[in-house]
Amino acid sequence: MVYYANRNRMLCDVLQDMREADKTKNYGYLLGLIEEAQYRGSRMEASLEDQRDLITLTQERQKLLKKVKRLRREVKQLEKTLGIDEED
Repeated sequence: MVYYANRNRMLCDVLQDMREADKTKNYGYLLGLIEEAQYRGSRMEASLEDQRDLITLTQERQKLLKKVKRLRREVKQLEKTLGIDEED
């Protein structure tokens, strides 16, 4: 096993290192690999949740923008009906 500090190291790399540790029966660093796998898995789950939240929030934003547009039209129509000049 070649250990290197790499932020872009993939979970598959960690699992491969675990396989190599088992193959050579060298379990001295296995606990560290388990910890790293758990960390990377947690980051992956968090990323998936963030992506789902982004989609949901984007959809909600679109609905709210449509509502704002409709309300602005209603305000303009009411101002026109009441004869109020727009002060903006």
